[in-house]
Amino acid sequence: MTVLKVIECGPGTTLQDRGRFGFRRFGVALSGAADGASAALANALAGNPSSEACVEFQLAGGRFSVERGDAIVALAGPDCLLSIGGRTVPPGRSATALNGDVIAAGPVRGGVFAYLAIGGGFDLPDAMGSRSVHVRSGIGGRALAPGDLLAAKAPRLGKTQEIGELKTSDGPICFVAGPQYDHFEDEAKSLLATSRFTVRSDSDRMACRLSGPALPRARNANFVSDGVLPGSIQVPGDGAPMVLLRDCPTTGGYPKIGTVISSDLDRLAQIAPGGTVRFFEVTLNEAIASAHRSNDRLRRAYASIRQLPSTPTTASLLIANLIDGATAGS
Repeated sequence: MTVLKVIECGPGTTLQDRGRFGFRRFGVALSGAADGASAALANALAGNPSSEACVEFQLAGGRFSVERGDAIVALAGPDCLLSIGGRTVPPGRSATALNGDVIAAGPVRGGVFAYLAIGGGFDLPDAMGSRSVHVRSGIGGRALAPGDLLAAKAPRLGKTQEIGELKTSDGPICFVAGPQYDHFEDEAKSLLATSRFTVRSDSDRMACRLSGPALPRARNANFVSDGVLPGSIQVPGDGAPMVLLRDCPTTGGYPKIGTVISSDLDRLAQIAPGGTVRFFEVTLNEAIASAHRSNDRLRRAYASIRQLPSTPTTASLLIANLIDGATAGS
């Protein structure tokens, strides 16, 4: 059974799949990949269904040694590089890692999160229907650390693959009005839709915290806590908005001026500290149409994945008869 041994990794390196569904009424966070599209892409390149768990890196990358066998691996995320045995793998490709190789995932230079998948998926225990790690509660385990062993379920050693250009949307982050929208002054609604906000350094998997103009509220901030979900734009007493992400709790006591639409949430999660965020309000119908367009883009991208021709190895060249006849030289 092929095993990846962790040599080094950043403090926020965890295992994540699509998330833990059906338990929010018990106070259990959704968890799952912060950028679900990138995790699904890594799985697709490795020949896996999108439901398989990946190693999720935050900003820093990591190194792993391949032990007890070979494996197909793939890395996906904005502007991050994968190398195997010191050889750089072109972006958007999977590659074969042989027993004894060192897999290195570079830092995420174009965002925050990157994902490493292994062909066949990781052999991990199931906790409430998911292999995702929620560090704050310990559900699903803990963050990875040097010395940890990650076994592959059934290493898939088919042909490596590559994907065509994956186009992502740009522009402002769209939101729909939230359940406490009327708690805010018209000035606050205008500021949210027209201002530039900066991602703070204390952002994490629970929330993208923003600095910028304070959003004034029309009513008393005290009200009974109610349900929140990834995408909720909460406004604490200081008026600085924060957008909840995959590790957010299930209830909260801050008023919610809006909800980031599902098709823009992955993109928001990838904005690094110091990056700029602009918001734009849309209707519910526009949010649904955007979700359909996003799904169509991903389907076209995955349909463009194609197998790569086999790459000759030194061993295969040595056993091949590459000489036919003789040529006289002067």
